[in-house]
Amino acid sequence: RRVYLDHNATTPLAPEAAQAVRDAMCHAWGNPSSSHPAGRKAKELIGSARESLARMVGGRPEDIVFTSGGTEANNMVIHTARRHFRESQARLGDSWGTPHIVTSSVEHDSIRLPLEQLVKESLAETTFVPVSPRSGRAEVDDVFAAIRPTTCLVSIMLANNETGVIMPVTELSQRVHALNQRRAVEGLPRILVHTDAAQMIGKGRVDVQELGVDYLTIVGHKFYGPRIGALYVRGPGTTTPLHPMLFGGGQERSFRPGGSLMEPVWVFFPQAAELVSKNWEAYEAHMRDVRDYLEARLEASFGKQRIHLNSHFTGSKRLCNTSNFSILGPGLQGRRVLSHCKMLLASVGAACHSEKGDRPSSILLSCGIPYDVAQNALRLSVGRDTTRADVDLVVQDLVQAVAQLDQDQAL
Repeated sequence: RRVYLDHNATTPLAPEAAQAVRDAMCHAWGNPSSSHPAGRKAKELIGSARESLARMVGGRPEDIVFTSGGTEANNMVIHTARRHFRESQARLGDSWGTPHIVTSSVEHDSIRLPLEQLVKESLAETTFVPVSPRSGRAEVDDVFAAIRPTTCLVSIMLANNETGVIMPVTELSQRVHALNQRRAVEGLPRILVHTDAAQMIGKGRVDVQELGVDYLTIVGHKFYGPRIGALYVRGPGTTTPLHPMLFGGGQERSFRPGGSLMEPVWVFFPQAAELVSKNWEAYEAHMRDVRDYLEARLEASFGKQRIHLNSHFTGSKRLCNTSNFSILGPGLQGRRVLSHCKMLLASVGAACHSEKGDRPSSILLSCGIPYDVAQNALRLSVGRDTTRADVDLVVQDLVQAVAQLDQDQAL
């Protein structure tokens, strides 16, 4: 038997969404851009999907723009912020200089790498704000210390995918909003605020009105939905700028053209989003109980001195399902431990970094975790259906794997 504890990497498709596939294939196969009944039915279902996602995050249907995934959504925000800066500069006849973007040192690669590329091409300047080793968070004061007259975007993830630490996005948005009012008087560019909520949706409350952000990234396969995404934009093209990166058939109000995207939207998204809207509190309570049980069993089985909980930070909240820990000792690198497990399916960190060998996670190192501890890290992320019995099996599996590695080390 296998026990899957890698839900931060991806989740299985919810049974309700799988049933929707069969229904849609029979009844909603038309092109939503067509005016005949089959096309109108498809268009109606896309509208339903948009409403479901909006309800899930507390926004309006017209604020939802579907994308191919979180990577595209994040890139679209960066592209928009830079272009808006340039257009505002041209319109006002000012010369502010090169657009500047502020983010954190622990963001997903779909934020970090585009920004590094823009810096390389001298198209933007970027400040990667270090997280606090004490809290694991990008602290608001530190983010604000990085803001310049040329800053056009602040992008801070809502929850980190490796540590589970929840970032102070609401406070950040409030302070940026107040700052923007002063900047407008001074003739400085508006600072747009973006958060990547990929890890938070389905595991805790996500409400764009409370968060106060201009943009919020949604990733379907993180909450038992399809492998596509969406971008919440507060009044796209009116209140908040949004510029397309693609040009084509005019789908998604020309913000994101592409007909092949639409089928997974109407088939999977509404059911997955409705489940989150109705049940997120129950999901959160269940996953927290199982996650806490996991950490207690680890300490009981290995001893508190041998378990280092990498995702415990003073005064910080974390995702209900995420436990990042290291089993201390020589020869117990995370990948080696996992390779000796017979039941556990998990990872040492972000799935997109899986090719980096035994090199410790840069995220953990940024959070102040010592190199040798970070090298032994495992990230276990429980799901809606994970049970305490599953945890018992996993801990037994880890015990036998470590015993084998300890034995090999002694030879």
